[in-house]
Amino acid sequence: MTPQQMCEILEQSLADRRLSRGEKSVFGQHLEEMKADAEQLAHFRRLAFGLAREAVDATNGTMIVEWLEEIAKILQPSDAEATGDMAEAWFSPHSDCPLRIRTLLAQAKRTVEICVFTITDDRLTSAVLEAHCRGVRVRIITDNDKAADLGSDADRFLQAGIELRVDRTEYHMHHKFAVFDSKILLNGSYNWTRGAAANNEENFVVTNNRRLVTVFSKTFEELWLQFQA
Repeated sequence: MTPQQMCEILEQSLADRRLSRGEKSVFGQHLEEMKADAEQLAHFRRLAFGLAREAVDATNGTMIVEWLEEIAKILQPSDAEATGDMAEAWFSPHSDCPLRIRTLLAQAKRTVEICVFTITDDRLTSAVLEAHCRGVRVRIITDNDKAADLGSDADRFLQAGIELRVDRTEYHMHHKFAVFDSKILLNGSYNWTRGAAANNEENFVVTNNRRLVTVFSKTFEELWLQFQA
């Protein structure tokens, strides 16, 4: 299967904003026949993200993310989690960083720990609130100064019942990482703001490397205790 053929299949699937059981079967059959390796699967995932980025708007965001979530499951190497070989690099403003973060939030089943200097991008705030409404335990650590800034969504999280803590020092809580279901780590320079998405030269890495996930999870818990009221 050529990239063009895969792109056509993805476009047909995206047309109705859902991935049917039959389409899943067709995807799986094609991938099995071509014996797609990790590099090919990564290329097909990039195609899917590109199509989703072009199609998403204010009215269909949830459906597009759900479609992308199902596609990503099919195009994920089956042994990725076991071997710790998920390693993605995202760069703004050229990549659709908000869409990748929204997808990770949509895929979360049990827990999300967010430790980010400032959160003002309403697209990401909505995805966090949606995860919380699904019953995912969301905890957020952010900077005390930035939490009071105009545009900060810290109050929205608190009003929704999401656990949130801030540092209480003259210095900054400057981390920008998140851990999803204690399995996937997102970490980099990227703040969760529209400026970071559209203008700044920023980056983050997504990985399921067990050692890195463990270290960042431990750091989050230490900060969570440190910043308790």
